Amino acid sequence: MSLKKASQALKKYFGYDKFYPTQKLVIKSVLAGNDTFVLMPTGGGKSICYQIPALVMKGTTIVVSPLIALMKDQVDGLNANGITAEFLNSSLEDSEQQEITEKLLNNEIKLLYVSAERLLSPQFSNILKKIEISLFAIDEAHCISSWGHDFRPDYSKLSQLKTNFPKIPIIALTATADQTTKADIISQLELNNPQQFIDSFDRPNISLSVMPGKKRLEKIKEFLSDKTNQSGIVYCLTRKQTESLATKLQKLGINASSYHAGLSSINRSRTQKSFVRDKTQIICATIAFGMGIDKSNVRWVIHYNLPKNIESYYQEIGRAGRDSAPAEALLFYTYKDVETIKRFFINPNNSQSNQNSTQLEKLIKMKEFAEGVICRRQILLRYFNEAYEKKCNNCDICANPFKTLSGTVITKNILETIKKLRGELGDQKSDLKSQALVSALLKISDKVSFASWNFYLAQLKNQGLIKVNFNKKQALSITKKGRAIISENKNVRLVSLDEYIKRLEKVKNKGSAENKNYFKNPLFEKLRLLRSKIAQENSLPAYIIFNDKTLLEMANEKPKNKEEMLDISGVGEIKWEKYGKSFLEVI
Repeated sequence: MSLKKASQALKKYFGYDKFYPTQKLVIKSVLAGNDTFVLMPTGGGKSICYQIPALVMKGTTIVVSPLIALMKDQVDGLNANGITAEFLNSSLEDSEQQEITEKLLNNEIKLLYVSAERLLSPQFSNILKKIEISLFAIDEAHCISSWGHDFRPDYSKLSQLKTNFPKIPIIALTATADQTTKADIISQLELNNPQQFIDSFDRPNISLSVMPGKKRLEKIKEFLSDKTNQSGIVYCLTRKQTESLATKLQKLGINASSYHAGLSSINRSRTQKSFVRDKTQIICATIAFGMGIDKSNVRWVIHYNLPKNIESYYQEIGRAGRDSAPAEALLFYTYKDVETIKRFFINPNNSQSNQNSTQLEKLIKMKEFAEGVICRRQILLRYFNEAYEKKCNNCDICANPFKTLSGTVITKNILETIKKLRGELGDQKSDLKSQALVSALLKISDKVSFASWNFYLAQLKNQGLIKVNFNKKQALSITKKGRAIISENKNVRLVSLDEYIKRLEKVKNKGSAENKNYFKNPLFEKLRLLRSKIAQENSLPAYIIFNDKTLLEMANEKPKNKEEMLDISGVGEIKWEKYGKSFLEVI
């Protein structure tokens, strides 16, 4: 099937002139009938990869989604774009479910969102066998893997899909999966020789910052001082923290609510709906909140505590700036958080499973990110095996670089010691760990402390000279880039532990200058108020009308007629008919 119809549907329904490069390749694969695996960052346009094929292929696309709220938000967004989409879940009355089932049987639905459990129930499977299915889309596919950071047992039932519907292609999509998780997803879904697409993990619009976890409330207050109308999320480690912080923010006159799994489903739903519809500005939440949020105008995310791993951190900060306009991510870090999280992975009898050992190593990588002394984006992307050598100029380290010293001798000592120990261990027992390496290094030089060796070792990992192999019992190995340090006698710059500690005492939150200035536009504010009014009248989240980036483009370009309005990214024919004239009047 030609991509021409796909491009036409993209413009008509979504208002975009062209696909991102990876989107185009994925859609071409799906239209050719291939099983397809997609690893694409949050906000990178994963949904388009199955929504557009659903529009141009015959039949109905069945989308598996892990959360009720996520289904509703996505269906609301599709309906607002003039697309026939529905969801089936326990939130609907029996009569509503029957009505949707009849529409399904009458071929009146292009996309149907369901849970994994419902999809493979005998009753629903019988219904599906009576209709023409174009595609199965497995959203948040990492949920099928016990190696993933958000494993859901119901997803394991999806292994039956290929047995029950062997001829229907499957597309599996996720924003976060390491090599082990990716292989597990493909294996468990029994994908048939799938086309695999891994997009860049970079989200250049998100400014990355880390601050010491002292006086967090004061720092949050300062951070929010110029964000009066901006939506944001504060992630906390415990339920108690979410409630306490929300109360403290309310006392400061800030519109905040708490959200955690201990609340009743009614209260959780009410809180989430209030946030999605811009009635609540800030949500203080545990990780129970977020996967079901398809809200494009979240402008910032704060981590009140250290996340358990980089996958979780990456997915959570990805909830900011989904419209690709500037956004901010601020992480508070204390070593106490590391010790608290460690207890989750250690059994009372002190025995550790291989999986718990992997989680502990991932926690250490998260700690090393927080203590990083080079460009944050380099560290983050290298974790996902993506080369990134330049400075991003959109993180706290790039804005205020550390003073460095010549670390070539130290680096060579570390690399040579790894080579020696790996040789002594032999190929069959090459599970050299950081602790064993540092112990060996202490014998080389008693002038360098245990803490300093550990700090230097973390820097070599962050620079991509040393790798932790999670699928080989977390063994250390030297990378190609690391081997070049020895063979080509390259110089290495490092930061001393003393310099790092000195910096911690002086850290101040500057925030992202780009984010602070980006939305300071009087016309943007008037358009935002119109959007809010239309959203309330139609009982829709404001971002579904138009996202922030589209409004800002209108404010800057000032279109004068229909033709110019349709040139604005995010304004399609359907939305022009519904809202275009109202926005032109304000402009």
